[in-house]
Amino acid sequence: MVGTVLLVGTRKGLWIGTSDESREEWRFTGPHFDMEEVYSCLVDTRTDPPRLYAGASSSWLGPRVRRSEDLGATWTEGDDGGIRFPEGSGASVERVWQLAAGHEPDTLWAGTEPGAVWRSTDGGRTFALEQKLWDHPHRLEWGAGFGGQAFHTILPHPDDPDSVTVAISTGGVYQTVDGGDSWEPRNQGIRAEFLPEGQQYPPFGQCVHKVTRHPARPDRLFLQNHGGVYRSDDHAASWSYIGDGLPADFGFPIVVHPEEPDTVFVFPNSGGDGRHPPEGRARVWRSRDAGDSWEELGEGLPDLFWVSVMRDAMCVDDHASPGLYFGARNGAVWSSVDSGESWRQVVANLPDVMVVRAAAV
Repeated sequence: MVGTVLLVGTRKGLWIGTSDESREEWRFTGPHFDMEEVYSCLVDTRTDPPRLYAGASSSWLGPRVRRSEDLGATWTEGDDGGIRFPEGSGASVERVWQLAAGHEPDTLWAGTEPGAVWRSTDGGRTFALEQKLWDHPHRLEWGAGFGGQAFHTILPHPDDPDSVTVAISTGGVYQTVDGGDSWEPRNQGIRAEFLPEGQQYPPFGQCVHKVTRHPARPDRLFLQNHGGVYRSDDHAASWSYIGDGLPADFGFPIVVHPEEPDTVFVFPNSGGDGRHPPEGRARVWRSRDAGDSWEELGEGLPDLFWVSVMRDAMCVDDHASPGLYFGARNGAVWSSVDSGESWRQVVANLPDVMVVRAAAV
């Protein structure tokens, strides 16, 4: 693998960046799917060549999962976009918020708005609804976050194909350990600050923004909440607050270093009423001890930065020296090849960035 591909999904299409392993110079093509919202994408390196996926929503055609076998030169999709509720369900898919690779080469997971999880076993041509989660008695009580109600996180266990952890705004974290036959909430210790005092630690109903983990340590998860950064060391059975030392504990993305299970990155916002970095300074914060302490990283990043970074708009690639990326709602994307110590802008003036995904190819 000697190259790099970077997918940038926006409110008005998908852009594809390519570079070599140095990741100093980039070439971008786009927009792919012009004027369609792209809230999810994936570089699937389980195949050779890697397969690209994009969850795009058209105001005319609705949501569709598209895929490319040639790094974006051409795209295909399943019948009717590949992802639709069964007849008689009384629901329709509005957006595809998440795409995640499963255990087998053609297994693909999707999370949608309204809150549902789907599984494909044919490379995204068709998807089956995770019916037991859709029928969960909590579903009728799930609310909608500021951006809508959506399963935005899907984490298949790297060693156990029957175990999957998912998260929804606003509902919280849910998990299956029996291949989807049952789903249980996993929110112990997560605070719902928007609820009245004495009711802020419910079994479900939290506005979880994003969850991540390192495949070498799958029982440890990191979580960015609507107010609060958390860690679980027992496969989401309980959560502990790790936000001390951050300038704000509100934010959207949280990313773990692919080579260092204790290294995690966040992009703090000043709060739900001020969805921009504190003091308008674009800064990534890094912990190298699993959240026990934090350090500010900003070399090369701008001040007077009054826009946000969305939950899936930060990612890492899988080079031997990993690259870290984030995109913002002002249409710019930055990258770092030294674990966040320094940053450079790789593209600017795109529409609102909703998602970035990168990989060595």
